[in-house]
Amino acid sequence: MLPSLLDIDAEVARPQIEALTAHIAEIATNHPVKHILDVGSGTGTGTFALLRRFPDATSTAVDTSADMLRHLTGAARQHGFGDRVRTLQADLDAGWPAVGPADLIWASSSIHHMADPDRVLREIRSTLAPGGLFVMIEMEAMPYFLPAGHADGLEGRCQAAASEAKAEHLPHIGSDWPARLEAAGLSVLEARLMTVELPAPLSEKAQLYAATVLGRYRTTLADRLSVADLAALDELLAPGALAALPGVTVRSTRDVYFAR
Repeated sequence: MLPSLLDIDAEVARPQIEALTAHIAEIATNHPVKHILDVGSGTGTGTFALLRRFPDATSTAVDTSADMLRHLTGAARQHGFGDRVRTLQADLDAGWPAVGPADLIWASSSIHHMADPDRVLREIRSTLAPGGLFVMIEMEAMPYFLPAGHADGLEGRCQAAASEAKAEHLPHIGSDWPARLEAAGLSVLEARLMTVELPAPLSEKAQLYAATVLGRYRTTLADRLSVADLAALDELLAPGALAALPGVTVRSTRDVYFAR
């Protein structure tokens, strides 16, 4: 389910990602981007967006999951990027791979997964070519979809349970990332909030996005939610239920950091 969720997220946030890569191109005007390193590449959202923005560049996509990299390789061929993408399976907690210098390093929702993010940030600093740019994106919370007060605040309880679970397994989420970037020897040029907002009525793709996230709550948080909340999620996940519910939207924010 995770690869499909990442692909749907990329589709829903496409305008914001395109605006972000346009801003990256503005910042990188004085430093040609030939080699891109995608740290924790997932299904390739960052890799493909950046390759479209920098037509002379190649990308090395690094991920710990062989399944993700197979998915990415197939998608690269479909997008016409087959000869511009190299995949590398590596556990960055076990050590930094030999990837060579990079002009642009992209890490989207990956650094907080690291056991020692400070070491990884230092490795990123060492891997950047002189004048190179590091772009880091962190989504601290899952998107919101439901109308305010639906099922007596169901979504708020799901968010709280998800945050509790993340805190147990991902202790670095919500860190003071600008401070950690500076401590790693990187100079933060800019920090901005990327906001994704889709009003009702949602497209079929956006409805699928909402259903996929709510379905993950139902699957992964079953031991943290009440019987009533699980039943409410089941009602929402019934065929046609989300489409029939007035006021379903997409509301998501991500923190973006630009550093040299």
